Amino acid sequence: MSHAHARYASHGYSSVRYSYGGSLQCVPFARENSGIELSGNAANWWPNADGVYERGARPEVGSVLNFRANGRMRMGHVAVVSRVVDSRNVEIDHANWSGRGSITRNVGIVDVSERNDWTAVRVALGGGSEYGSVYPTYGFIYDRPDRGTMVANNGSAPAPVLNAAPRDLRPASDRYAANVSATEVEEVAEAADDIRPRMRRGTMRHSMVFATHHGRSGFSRMAMAPHAVVVRVHARGEARVTTPRRGRHHF
Repeated sequence: MSHAHARYASHGYSSVRYSYGGSLQCVPFARENSGIELSGNAANWWPNADGVYERGARPEVGSVLNFRANGRMRMGHVAVVSRVVDSRNVEIDHANWSGRGSITRNVGIVDVSERNDWTAVRVALGGGSEYGSVYPTYGFIYDRPDRGTMVANNGSAPAPVLNAAPRDLRPASDRYAANVSATEVEEVAEAADDIRPRMRRGTMRHSMVFATHHGRSGFSRMAMAPHAVVVRVHARGEARVTTPRRGRHHF
């Protein structure tokens, strides 16, 4: 039985308070309570574990869930799994999350990744039924030697239906619509109505060209049709409408 499994199985949970600037950080807490001896910021634990500790997408008691760096947590985060509920739900113990230097225990976390591979999670808010933002994660680091392959998640449950996420902190390329709040969706401006006059067969369509007229820049509509209307918008915002004479090009 590993160091971490023995600690949680015996219910002998304890933590050693490391003081870094007067507060307990997540890294020394995870190191002490998982037996995984890795150095560096939390965001570096995943690459640093390569060739040293086994990693994967299957939640296990005593493993460390590794959060990626993001706009809210530039140094990442690590948390120790204290209970596995199912393939998408675990409870964790971690430090320096809900308050500076504080320890929080038995916090619910749900995997909201599309493939149930623990690459995106949401953390329970205040022990209630609501969950916070979507955080990008690497997966789990286990307290055993690396065997050269990633541990796959045995379960394959559908993504749960939760309250709308306040934010999605994953890179845009990793997001998918099911877990993005409506407030996160980028608004797309509607195209302007087509106000061009219908042209008779055989006439030439209008086009917009940029021109400089008497030293003032503006956009003009060039018309080759005999009854076209020219709209000239000058740099100072004035719009003038004219009907050109035949045979003249207006720029």
